[in-house]
Amino acid sequence: MILEVKKGKRFNEEFKVDADKSISHRCAIFSLLTNGENRIKNYLKAEDTLNSLEIAKKLGAEVKEENDEIIIKAPVKLKEPDDVLYCGNSGTTIRIFMGLLASNEGFFVLTGDEYLRRRPMKRVIAPLSEIGAKIDARENGNLAPIAIRGSKLKSFNYKSPIASAQVKSSLILAALHCDKPSFYEEPFLSRDHTERMLKGMGADIKEWKMENGECKIEITPLEKKLSPLKITVPNDPSSAFFFAVAAAITNSKAVLKNLTLNPTRIESFKQLEKMGAKVEYILKEDKYEPIGDIIVTGNKLKAITVENNIPWLIDELPALAMAMAVAEGKSIVKNAKELRVKESDRIKAVVENLKKCGIEAKELEDGYEITGGKVKEADINSYGDHRIAMSFAVLGLINGMKIEKAESIHTSFPGFFELFNKVAEYRIENGN
Repeated sequence: MILEVKKGKRFNEEFKVDADKSISHRCAIFSLLTNGENRIKNYLKAEDTLNSLEIAKKLGAEVKEENDEIIIKAPVKLKEPDDVLYCGNSGTTIRIFMGLLASNEGFFVLTGDEYLRRRPMKRVIAPLSEIGAKIDARENGNLAPIAIRGSKLKSFNYKSPIASAQVKSSLILAALHCDKPSFYEEPFLSRDHTERMLKGMGADIKEWKMENGECKIEITPLEKKLSPLKITVPNDPSSAFFFAVAAAITNSKAVLKNLTLNPTRIESFKQLEKMGAKVEYILKEDKYEPIGDIIVTGNKLKAITVENNIPWLIDELPALAMAMAVAEGKSIVKNAKELRVKESDRIKAVVENLKKCGIEAKELEDGYEITGGKVKEADINSYGDHRIAMSFAVLGLINGMKIEKAESIHTSFPGFFELFNKVAEYRIENGN
């Protein structure tokens, strides 16, 4: 599919983006740890999150939709499926399910689409194997499909070399079924939806920050099933950020409704604020997650260096690069090597495509340098990566843009096109 974007115009619009993907995935997965009916409002109905829900069904959960709620009743014991478990394009699904399934009796095979099957899995498989998990995978235990023979695991004290919410979540789920408390350390606090949600469901999880800045978590094994979820999934700040950037680069105004305001999820908005955009945060409620609105008003943008809190904005860096492309001066992104192992090598994809747009850009091993300038229309290769496709669609508001392999947008943000219609005219060519 080719997405052709026409030059946009200034706007003053309200956007209610799709439900949060990370929290929706976790609702489907964590419901399997409960003893009753989980009631989830505003569950994201995108391909990847529906795959997580389908896996829960294959593992024995009863799933039905009633009015505006998804109701999930967990099985007494996870069922051994008679087929592979398909995770689509979602690294969250495959990596978090690994921790759950490795610690439950049965045989399970996890796989995904052609892009997910290229992404590294050893970062999760290796620590799980160290505590007794029986896991095998392609290329010496690094690539899906992944075969798991679930078994009882031993408690652990694991120090992760990277701050990764997916690795952390997988190890936490494994720890819940160990024989005694386990400890997990990371060099910096990664996104903490798993800890917040599981504690809200009754899990005994303690966290503290050490003097050197590292974060440590103690996970006590479950003595009984967790309390069922009763949650309204907030809307996704990662999705909303595309429209925040759209407002920032066109001197427009975007009111972004009912987002999670979790500090580990809105760092990209803080960086946009540093660049000169006006950003307001309006808190409305705070139960499982702080929820509220964010208002972004465009302004003249200036270059910044982004090198801290990287795990908090790793997914939004491609969109932030679009703001850097029009900002005055040279922006630098460092400490973001993780970008190279996302749905595409996002460092390469951002730099290569910005050069096509007439913007001076340079790859670094762990990031890039972008010198703001005049953006011209170009033919963009998204590499099948939804965030690259949507980021360059937003940049197309300046002078138009044509993006190849844009069908990937449907996997994570099915409501994107309806909302994008508020800010630009576009045309879709299918069958390419």
